[in-house]
Amino acid sequence: MARRPGTPRLLRELNDRAALELLITEGPLTRAQIGARTGLSKVTASQLLARLEERGLVEMVGERTGGRGPSAALYGVVPASAYVAGLEVGPREVVAAVADITGAVGGRTTVPFAEADDPVEVIRKAVAGACGEAKAARLRTLVIGTPGLVDPRTGDVRFAFDLGSWHEGASARLGRDLDTRVVIENDVNLVAVAEHAHGAARDAGDFALLWIDRGIGLAIMLGERLHRGVSGGAGELGYLPVPGVPLPGPVTASRAHGAPTLAGGFGALVGADALLELARAHGHTGLPLEEAVDRAAAAPAAPGASAFLDDLASRLALGVAAVTTVLDPGLIVLSGSLGAAGGTALAVRTEQAVARLCPTRPRLIPGALTTDPVLQGALHTALTLAREEVFSTTTD
Repeated sequence: MARRPGTPRLLRELNDRAALELLITEGPLTRAQIGARTGLSKVTASQLLARLEERGLVEMVGERTGGRGPSAALYGVVPASAYVAGLEVGPREVVAAVADITGAVGGRTTVPFAEADDPVEVIRKAVAGACGEAKAARLRTLVIGTPGLVDPRTGDVRFAFDLGSWHEGASARLGRDLDTRVVIENDVNLVAVAEHAHGAARDAGDFALLWIDRGIGLAIMLGERLHRGVSGGAGELGYLPVPGVPLPGPVTASRAHGAPTLAGGFGALVGADALLELARAHGHTGLPLEEAVDRAAAAPAAPGASAFLDDLASRLALGVAAVTTVLDPGLIVLSGSLGAAGGTALAVRTEQAVARLCPTRPRLIPGALTTDPVLQGALHTALTLAREEVFSTTTD
């Protein structure tokens, strides 16, 4: 890749971007504060602010009083300089949220979604509702989180168990219809992005996230970058052959969730139906699976609770051991509704079970984000892309 010479234009771009990122993270600042934190002189900081004001990226938002001298103007990023949207597409609904360039969410909409519906039309409706609520005339970037394999070469969903209505060309069609950049990403990958940005994996460059919910999923981050694989299939842990169950086979209907599920392989061993049967075998009858796991984790000394958690951890350990043996990420985050319900009690037991199977012992911890983690990851990704574009083109 050709390197750009250190021209005055490039230096201005770098200074402008540093100032904008500083204003995003630290809030309104005076010219002197911007200069002190970036190492720029007062003259350079003043010229920088003038450029950014002229381009509508920065505005004066108040004054800082105090001290012996005159009041100092406070500058902040103009929130409306760019808007982004994050979406979570599920088998029953689409949730859309719109945020301004500062990350403040101004609109949110939920639209029902059925198998017969065209996902593009449902997404357009959800985006329109969220944009209307946020008063956003135009989106800079739209990031969609969805179950299934997303082909990194085309950006389309190649396969999804319970979202068969996805079709080739949906990404391009959405981009044309909405006149914006559209990125479709696997939902578990976006949860890993969110946990890395402001969750349990903030200090981890290498980690894996095990998603235990309606199905089983895995996201892998190496060197602070998602590893998707050539075809987008990295992390499809449900297909892992494991002892004690048949090889991965055809898709069947889940009794627990009424949605398609994988027959055979690791997915059958830790799928909702198999775990519901496990819970009942330990005396947790008549309860939703998440509640059974939550009760066992909250009171492990109760009859059947500790044994249930141990058996559940032993099953999860088979998948985690495979990941650890091949990748040795050092950290595994347990997420999804069951990962959250099991919390630290399940994470500790799974860590101990993995140590009995592997020469290395990764640290297992529960995820920190339990509210809309897919949506949080989608918005974070959209903001990162939008800021990269807006903040890198501030000079003539």
